[in-house]
Amino acid sequence: MSKLVIVGTVAFDAIETPFGKTDKILGGAATYIGLSASNFDNVNAAAVSVVGGDFPQEYLDLLTDRNINIEGIEIVKDGKTFFWSGKYHNDMNSRDTLATELNVLEHFTPVVPESYKDADIVMLGNLHPLTQQSVLDQMSKKPKLAILDTMNFWMDIAMDDLKAVLKNVDVITINDEEARQLSGEYSLVNAAKKIHEMGPQYVVIKKGEHGALLFNEGNMFYAPALPLAEVFDPTGAGDTFAGGFSGYIAKTGNISFENMKNAVIYGSALASFCVEKFGTERMLTLTDEEIFERLQQFKDLTQFEIELK
Repeated sequence: MSKLVIVGTVAFDAIETPFGKTDKILGGAATYIGLSASNFDNVNAAAVSVVGGDFPQEYLDLLTDRNINIEGIEIVKDGKTFFWSGKYHNDMNSRDTLATELNVLEHFTPVVPESYKDADIVMLGNLHPLTQQSVLDQMSKKPKLAILDTMNFWMDIAMDDLKAVLKNVDVITINDEEARQLSGEYSLVNAAKKIHEMGPQYVVIKKGEHGALLFNEGNMFYAPALPLAEVFDPTGAGDTFAGGFSGYIAKTGNISFENMKNAVIYGSALASFCVEKFGTERMLTLTDEEIFERLQQFKDLTQFEIELK
């Protein structure tokens, strides 16, 4: 059984898209990552996060029902849970943030459960770089693979801290806009080279509906996104990708470039489900059969024989 530590937000979201809107629903990076990773057998995942006394027990039960260890989720009984609200534009690629309430997250100090300090895989969700580094500092041994997700907000306010933690991770997952900001390069090939020099051996650049790119020391792999008839809500798709990616690596224990290609495909497949309904709703009803069929669709989409003359 491989151990996977997941660090990130467990939160409330309120979402509006052209297809409708929600009140407060379950969200947060660690939630999406955990639900995605829970689809892999022989992966013992633990979520490290913080919630307030307003967070329903049924949501915690939902995580444990999917074999996600919640020992590392601190409950601040007199505090309020992190809340984010956003409205997506008609193209579903851009959005406006309507509200961000840090609440208990503002003073969050992650504590990795003792039994997970020797985890093989650490997935550092989108948090302040100093918080991400504090998790790595708690591990009793160097993880086989440390994966970091970040965003342009941290590049704006904590670039030096981000560059410091990047020296200690093996994989970074960011979108194309963030890759350009972090590297100062417009070409994603050159951006990946620059980011590789900052520390990570592997650079995963997500391009939303246009798929994902994987770079490693001159090697490059591209996975398309599966064309979908409807995208209902993109919230959490990137975190779901990260959960599929890290969950597959944790299950296989293989950190080669060839196996990372498979991890990218699994991450892309799971993310393609996430966008089909609001919030975590689709991930909660997902079956092994549906995942297998979706992976087969990816295979049919990308594999073919070409006659070279």
